Amino acid sequence: MTTQQLVQQIKTKKSFLCIGLDVDLTKIPTHLLELEDPIFEFNKAIIDATHDLCVSYKPNTAFYEANGLKGWQSLQKTINYLNEKHPEIFTIADAKRGDIGNTSAMYAKAFLEDLNFDSVTVAPYMGKDSVEPFLAFENKHTIMLALTSNEGAFDFQTKNVEGNELYKVVIETSKTWKNSQNLMYVVGATKAEYFTEIRKIIPNSFLLVPGVGAQGGSLQEVCKYGMNDEIGLLINSSRGIIYASNDKDFAERARMEALKMQQEMEIILNKD
Repeated sequence: MTTQQLVQQIKTKKSFLCIGLDVDLTKIPTHLLELEDPIFEFNKAIIDATHDLCVSYKPNTAFYEANGLKGWQSLQKTINYLNEKHPEIFTIADAKRGDIGNTSAMYAKAFLEDLNFDSVTVAPYMGKDSVEPFLAFENKHTIMLALTSNEGAFDFQTKNVEGNELYKVVIETSKTWKNSQNLMYVVGATKAEYFTEIRKIIPNSFLLVPGVGAQGGSLQEVCKYGMNDEIGLLINSSRGIIYASNDKDFAERARMEALKMQQEMEIILNKD
């Protein structure tokens, strides 16, 4: 999917919502546990109930890998279902990979070619040769961790390096890498005050923003400082939507929560 196709979906659906499919078997409705593949059945129900309200889904691969081979098969069935039924949806493998060049090339192949996700999240700590293998795939996107919303983010990301915060150095440096036009960036919603500074460095890039809702981030604040001329934001919500209910009405309740966010987004988009 190209960036322009993603922008068009946002305008068509009046939504820049990304739903995180972080499926924990201890939190899903118990009646699903009787099925052959409860993770996939949960995902399918959520997708069927919400696909018209969002532009992206983001499975966090750790929740699938934790269940071994069955979990990986559930992930494959989920991405296949999305690609077949809803090819207009922007898919994100939230894998946070990043390793020496040869290993990164294999990770990139696994998520962008074999599983056929539109994008994958990466950690840039090892530098250019750990990220460029992901950037080599045409019409695929690499979503690089830039400024995260966790408590430990301040351990390194905001440290001063020769007069500049490290996260700024990382973002600025990434612009020099081969095929950097395929980069997007993760910026946590709980760091809303940093968006102005980030937009000075990457005014046109898409930002994947976790942390709205359950983690305390404000959609209004993120949009005020982070939105650009082509929207440029994907706002992720996971727990607040997919675990709105753990009963048989879980899909309907998920839709209700997704609709609330979509309607709030529509108001913001109409203002602009």
